Amino acid sequence: MIPEPDAVRIAAAVLAVPGVAGLHGGRFGEIATLGPPQRVAGVRVRDRDVTIAVTARYPLMATELAAAVRSAAGVAGRAVHVVVADIVEPRSAQEQPKEKVS
Repeated sequence: MIPEPDAVRIAAAVLAVPGVAGLHGGRFGEIATLGPPQRVAGVRVRDRDVTIAVTARYPLMATELAAAVRSAAGVAGRAVHVVVADIVEPRSAQEQPKEKVS
């Protein structure tokens, strides 16, 4: 048995969202879709809902990132819960937030 095909598709779509540095399995790895031989960490697909946990890239606006993740997931007919589980620094100095000049 392989993981729910939706979990693999959702994971790939979410990883392409700007501001998402990766998927996050949760503190104890509880946010995952299981099935041998593969485990999809960061996406939990259930009958009634889908939970997606991400590591976000700083700076971020959590509400905007959550909306982008929900849109990218493309899930219809189920509630989609987005968890920003961690935040990491920007990839490069070019992405560093600019200081305001007073």
